[in-house]
Amino acid sequence: MRAVEQSVRLERISQERFINAPLETVYDYVTQPDRWHEWHPTSLGAETGTSGSLGAGSRFTEMIDLLGVRVPMSYRVQIARRPHEFKCVFTSLAVDGSIHYFLQPFRDGTLFKRVLTYETELQLATLHERMHELSAIVLDRLKQRLEHPPFV
Repeated sequence: MRAVEQSVRLERISQERFINAPLETVYDYVTQPDRWHEWHPTSLGAETGTSGSLGAGSRFTEMIDLLGVRVPMSYRVQIARRPHEFKCVFTSLAVDGSIHYFLQPFRDGTLFKRVLTYETELQLATLHERMHELSAIVLDRLKQRLEHPPFV
């Protein structure tokens, strides 16, 4: 019998947006995974066990909606350099990878770059295209949320 080879390819999506909000405000918001559901359409909620920004070494879980399927994700924060960089790695039964944020002052706001790197054995022809579109939506919603915060 011949072994069936699985095709696993590392994919990378890098996008950025100018956000008209202070660097620290953007960093503090995006580094709270329990708030990701407020701007990320696939996030159904995260459990961090704390409040506020997460530091390097922190672990948390999140439930996402991946193409209509609820997928539990496990994360570990690798880099937390306030207010310039945040990176966490993730793993699940469906997909593994990392989310890396880079922030820098620009004009009177923040240039925010999000790099999603992932690999999966799922054989879905349109997955990368869908992930790229979703990433753009994520950044647009984040920009909207930070530039027009809800009234408390």
